[in-house]
Amino acid sequence: MQVFKQREVVMKKILVTGGAGFVGSSLIKKLSSMGVYDIYSLDNYFTGKESNHVPGVSYIRGSTQNIENLINFKPDIVFHFGEYSRISTSFDEHEKVWDYNIDGTFKVLNFCKKNNSKLVYSASSTKFGDGGKNINASPYAFFKSQNVDLINTYSNWFNLDYAICYFYNVYGPGQIKKGKYATVIGIFEDQFLNNESLTVVKPGTQQRDFTHIDDVVNGLFLLMSKGKGDGYCFGTGKSYEINKIAKMFKNDVKYIPERKGERKNSSINFTKSLELGWKSENKLEDYIKNFKENI
Repeated sequence: MQVFKQREVVMKKILVTGGAGFVGSSLIKKLSSMGVYDIYSLDNYFTGKESNHVPGVSYIRGSTQNIENLINFKPDIVFHFGEYSRISTSFDEHEKVWDYNIDGTFKVLNFCKKNNSKLVYSASSTKFGDGGKNINASPYAFFKSQNVDLINTYSNWFNLDYAICYFYNVYGPGQIKKGKYATVIGIFEDQFLNNESLTVVKPGTQQRDFTHIDDVVNGLFLLMSKGKGDGYCFGTGKSYEINKIAKMFKNDVKYIPERKGERKNSSINFTKSLELGWKSENKLEDYIKNFKENI
């Protein structure tokens, strides 16, 4: 009698830094639902929340600066979202920006090299703001731009497998709605629900592209298997004036003083994202309409 040995299935190990945050937890939900990945999160809970935890995922509390001591396995993929990610507050918290975005990211790079892990890094679309003249406008924008140069160069030095993507004002379920780290759409939703005037930073004519979290997660999933190098932009290609977005929610708008370091507009190049087979499926107008109808 011929005996067939059952083939052991080896699950890919995936580490998500910032896995308890908005983007990280959304990606983890998708990966976890597929049932074919062994998923870990490393988060210092600076903005991440335990309420974002997904059953079956291993959560490790700690900083990327200490990744070598905290992670005792070899991930196949490292999604690196565990950085400081706000412009206006980065002036007051520039030391945190250095710790998380420079020191922490360098430690992540060394960890990936040591373990032969592919790195997927979320850069910042501030790099393309105001015709590329905005990269030094804030500690956040500057350090994020420096990291792009570092990762590209580091890969040339050590043959690191990596992909760099750029987010454009991600919104959707799970976004931060309160406090100084809240997103624009999250703030507007919260103010609408509390029947408050919507606060718009002057002049209100600054333009932004907005991308739904589901579209971003789909792009990240493609990067994991097919992404190579720099330049993957995840946006819609449509810019909105902030005051017009506010008025999609309600006409009661209150203008607040202009903030240091904010860009007036941004540009986007879809070439590499389209080559992945990615495109945005969601429209901001539809999202806001559905939000208001479902109150």
